[in-house]
Amino acid sequence: MEGEIRNFIAVWITTLLSLCYCHTISKFIPRGTTRFCTILPIILLFLYLPLHLTTIHLGSTTAFFITWLANFKLLLFAFGKGPLSSTPPLSLPYFLLFSCLPIKVQHHQAPPNSPKPQDTQNQKYPSPQTSHKSPLNYGTKIVLLAMLIQAYRYKESIHPKVIMVLYGLHIYISLELLLVIVAAAVRTAAQLELEPQFDEPYLATSLQDFWGKRWNLMVSSILHPTVYVPVRSISSRAIGRKWAPLPATIAAFFVSGLMHELIFYYTGRLRPTLEVTCFFLIHGVCLAAEIAVKRALNGKFRLPGVVTGPAVIGFVVVTGVWLFIPAFLRFEADVMAKREMAAYVEFAKEVVRVANVRFRSFNVVSA
Repeated sequence: MEGEIRNFIAVWITTLLSLCYCHTISKFIPRGTTRFCTILPIILLFLYLPLHLTTIHLGSTTAFFITWLANFKLLLFAFGKGPLSSTPPLSLPYFLLFSCLPIKVQHHQAPPNSPKPQDTQNQKYPSPQTSHKSPLNYGTKIVLLAMLIQAYRYKESIHPKVIMVLYGLHIYISLELLLVIVAAAVRTAAQLELEPQFDEPYLATSLQDFWGKRWNLMVSSILHPTVYVPVRSISSRAIGRKWAPLPATIAAFFVSGLMHELIFYYTGRLRPTLEVTCFFLIHGVCLAAEIAVKRALNGKFRLPGVVTGPAVIGFVVVTGVWLFIPAFLRFEADVMAKREMAAYVEFAKEVVRVANVRFRSFNVVSA
């Protein structure tokens, strides 16, 4: 574990230095193809860096932050778009924060000494609203997570499909808590009001509601300008503006599936089976069909939420147990996570022990 932590520190030092380079060259190189060519080596480097990490907690998180989020933001930045582009430019500290962390400033607030992003600066900004969930909400999820961990001790007595559902719930709660911790640290350090990353996805009443407004909103916000908008623009020339969102939606889900495959590869180092890509493609096609039906009906008929809500969650659970969770378990993610947590605990104990020994030695010398 000590070697993994050393590599983790080295990877992030390299990441921050690389982002400093990107911030600096933007002062001298205008947006466009030339800036893209100067940033391309960094994008390739960010694809390579996670290969130095082998754990779920450090490796997959780092891959998500830099290989997916940072790279997509840098692609937008190369052409003067996205959260990293503003007039005047973001200061270096904010550039680093927004580049590699899953955070997004609420529209009504911009970083100190930085104006609103270019793509929204002409909009009217709403008054500040409190979007944070109550401590009881997070406390309940922490307790539920602890109960899930305890339940795994008896998984031999539980049906395998039920265990997969529990794993899916575990992934959701763990991911939300991780992103909340990151956002809370940034909010405290930078005094910024950030948008929430999740909005109780189990309350979704449609696939559009689930994926667009409730599930991992940071990913949705970065896929929209990098994949959805360009594909919609191209498609509108072929099939018209009315139906162009349909292939754009499928393309965004396809790219999301490929990025999940890449993150799973970083973690397990197994050849991708494209199960995860199929999971997202199915949801992309079904979401496109849902949008098409809504447009065809034009609001004339709509099923109540008490019917569509359970249907949507059931569809997510069934397809997840069929395609997503098995891909997650191919590299024994549950075993890896348990082993890593034990290693972290032992590493922390060793650090405390060494610190106590050095403190006592210092006191003896001082006396």
